[in-house]
Amino acid sequence: MKPKYARGPKFWSRDVTKKSNALDLEFGVFTWDDPVRIARSLKRSAEISIRRKGSPYQSAMSMLNFYINRAGKNLPRERRLVLERAKTELRNLFRK
Repeated sequence: MKPKYARGPKFWSRDVTKKSNALDLEFGVFTWDDPVRIARSLKRSAEISIRRKGSPYQSAMSMLNFYINRAGKNLPRERRLVLERAKTELRNLFRK
C-alpha cells in the first residue's frame, strides 16, 4: 500500500486544463481541428481573464504549451501538428 502522501489524482494535468485558475477555457478547446479557432479562443480567454499573472500572450501560450508538454508521447502526430499551428496562429494574433 502506498503512503498517504503518495496518493493523488492520476491525471492532475487534466484538471489543470479544465479548471485553470488563470484562464476560463472553452470546453474542448484542445480537441478542435482548426488551429485558428484554437488560437482565437485562447486569446479571448487570456484577454478576459483577471486572474492571470502575465500578459495575455504569455498566459495563452503557456496554457497551450502546458497541454502539449503534458500529453507528451501520447499525443498523436496529427494532433501535435494542429496544436503547433495554433501556436503560430497565436503569435500572429498577438503580432509576436
